Amino acid sequence: MSERPVQSKLNNALNILKQGDLRGSYAELERLLRDDLENAEIDYTLKGVRFWEDKLEKAKKASTPLERAEMMISQWKPFLAYIHRQGEEKESIIYSLKCAVFTIALEFYADLFNEESELPDAEPYRKIGLCYKVLGNYERALDFLRYAAEIDKNSGAVLADLADCYALYGEIKFAKAFFREAFFINPEGIELQFLESEIICRLIHRVYNLGYKVEDIAYWLPVYGVIDGVFNVKRELRAFEVGQLKQNIFLMEGEVQNASQEQKHKLVPRLINHYFWLIDHYVSVNESKSKIDDLLLRIKVLDQNIYNCYMR
Repeated sequence: MSERPVQSKLNNALNILKQGDLRGSYAELERLLRDDLENAEIDYTLKGVRFWEDKLEKAKKASTPLERAEMMISQWKPFLAYIHRQGEEKESIIYSLKCAVFTIALEFYADLFNEESELPDAEPYRKIGLCYKVLGNYERALDFLRYAAEIDKNSGAVLADLADCYALYGEIKFAKAFFREAFFINPEGIELQFLESEIICRLIHRVYNLGYKVEDIAYWLPVYGVIDGVFNVKRELRAFEVGQLKQNIFLMEGEVQNASQEQKHKLVPRLINHYFWLIDHYVSVNESKSKIDDLLLRIKVLDQNIYNCYMR
């Protein structure tokens, strides 16, 4: 069989897959494989489909639509690790599998709405917004993510997905503002594997290439986001927020002094980012230079390299 007809038929199987039809795409891929046993792309796709057929069967056994949807979405990160071990990553195939998974999850969420008119908290609304974002329906995604943010204004995960969706939708100013907020509130709660916009992915790759551990990247992102001018859309802090910020700095400074080296990998960037926020506040209210210099000195003591980059 010539390469072009095989590729055309593989594309057909991928289109079936994008609709969330794992069984239909599997049948099509098996037919293709019988005609071309050596085709690596067909074999690669089949491995992905088998992975998700197994996960779907397990998800169907969950007692509620919410649990079924959550189970599918929760397996995306393990899937990325699995598919990475299968050799060179084929982006178009992974994208087709991603569309399948989030289409299926969205169908489970639809079942949930048939049973309940109101969901218990912001998280299901965030996940529904995430599904629509992955599938490219950014306006629908924004509806759900904005609603999730209204329910829980202090969820870093919600705000990060909202920021990502704004970036994909072309609203870069909103994206920068919400990314800055999200990574300040709760960097550890943000699921980096679901962020897709160029503005944040470029920053993630930069921090990764600097040699930071994968599990520490989320903590360093806001630091380099400031240095690189990505997190440069700021808001005025309210009086109680300034007090809270200073209190958090005081507590973190104590934690850093008593922390192990491993703990410092996460505490130090958190503290530096808090210093950045307080410096921004001082600049906006024309606070004395001595107070800003004091914070700069504290950054210098914590990390000379970050200080040098910030002062450039």
